Amino acid sequence: MALAAHELAEIEQALTAPDAAPRVFATLRQRFPHLAWIRCDASDVTETPFRSLGAFDLHLLDSADHCAQITDDPARATGIVLAKRAVRS
Repeated sequence: MALAAHELAEIEQALTAPDAAPRVFATLRQRFPHLAWIRCDASDVTETPFRSLGAFDLHLLDSADHCAQITDDPARATGIVLAKRAVRS
């Protein structure tokens, strides 16, 4: 199932909320159960993010073929990799 434009907008809105960091992964995973969700540290992902929002890099995951891969095409996205960036002081 492809990532719809309204779903992407809702995900982006949740990630830019002022209090997003503590529970955003669990909230989004519950809100969008049809998507595969992976969370990790931003340093674990070498690909350029689809979007950088708040404290997170958002990568789109395409698992339609034999091997999962990062994509920049929401029409091919079957999941999200949510990579948290380190807070700089």
